[in-house]
Amino acid sequence: MSRAFLLVMDSVGIGGAADAAAFGDEGADTLGHIAGACVRGEADGPDGRSGPLTIPNMAALGLARAAEAASGFYPPGIPYIASPTAVWGFASEVSKGKDTQSGHWEIAGLPVPFAWHYFPDTVPAFPDNLTSALIEQGDLPGILGNTHASGTEIIKELGAEHMQTGKPICYTSADSVLQIAAHEETFGLERLYDLCEIARTLCDPYPVGRVIARPFTGFDPSDFARTANRHDYAVPPPEPTLLDAVCDSGHDVHAVGKISDIFVGQGVTNVLKAPDNDSQVDRTLEAARAARDGDLVFTNFIDFDQLYGHRRDVAGYAACLERFDRRLPELFALLRPGDLVILTADHGNDPTFKGTDHTRECVPVMAFGPGLSGRPAGHLKTFADMGQTIAAHLGLPPLKHGRSFL
Repeated sequence: MSRAFLLVMDSVGIGGAADAAAFGDEGADTLGHIAGACVRGEADGPDGRSGPLTIPNMAALGLARAAEAASGFYPPGIPYIASPTAVWGFASEVSKGKDTQSGHWEIAGLPVPFAWHYFPDTVPAFPDNLTSALIEQGDLPGILGNTHASGTEIIKELGAEHMQTGKPICYTSADSVLQIAAHEETFGLERLYDLCEIARTLCDPYPVGRVIARPFTGFDPSDFARTANRHDYAVPPPEPTLLDAVCDSGHDVHAVGKISDIFVGQGVTNVLKAPDNDSQVDRTLEAARAARDGDLVFTNFIDFDQLYGHRRDVAGYAACLERFDRRLPELFALLRPGDLVILTADHGNDPTFKGTDHTRECVPVMAFGPGLSGRPAGHLKTFADMGQTIAAHLGLPPLKHGRSFL
């Protein structure tokens, strides 16, 4: 036993979900379609990226082979790796959603056994009794939005009116979520947090997975920008997860990025907040230097989904994959004998697909560490196999769901 690392590339799906059609996502393939766009020159960006998708470190671990196994198609332009260095495969989700919360809980050994409530794609999106109570209890002059929307676009559209009227911007998506955007200075950050706590209570009966505070700054639509002070108010996991098992064993869980929010702090001993991929890599490296034998480092890398998937930015997504790949050797250098890393994703968000929401896809699974030889792991029938594998590696009692693939 040494340490374990669960690294989640938010939304880097690899297609092939058998139940994709039930979610309206038949044909979605985040990695494959990005790779194809790169080969065709459709992902050349203003930052200078061009040509085939260049991710040599993840390819060597088996990412493209996992994508081929899941979807039946090898991602175009990525050199074929005959013998990946990781134990590689792909996993299907059994939870009833395709959102961040369901994906992470299942990765941590807890498939979501119930259906979340999703607000309809209508105007208004929220029921009158919910918005009326929010306005009354939050002492608001009203709300703006009340629709399905991209967060950056609705802030650009309604941010100025929000600053003038004091009405917060409320919106949702295909996720089970109520998001509230407000200006950090004119509305106030703490007031936004208080309002989201009220909304969390109002959303519990439905049930809605998350209420998200989306603070922003700026003076007009040309410079409105969301800040790093986002906060998720999530439903707590209904049963213990891998995180609880690690804590119960007397060891630490280092939660990087939004992991602590996703699990409502349950089973987390060390919170390392970070707003973007680069800072999340930095904090993961910080945790790797501090973690002791028996500890778990659990990171969500958010940029793939937040900045590029939802915005359907193919070139940006490709460049983000390449930047992330270039930083992986920094983690490789900090691994100790006995360490286990599982690099995976929580759902898809195909930037070439219709709409702006998550896509139901299989996810890659790449397990590696000093002394671990590469081999195929095949098809994992639930994300919970990853949590069970970590539990076995750390010498913990078996979790309720999943099986170890090592």
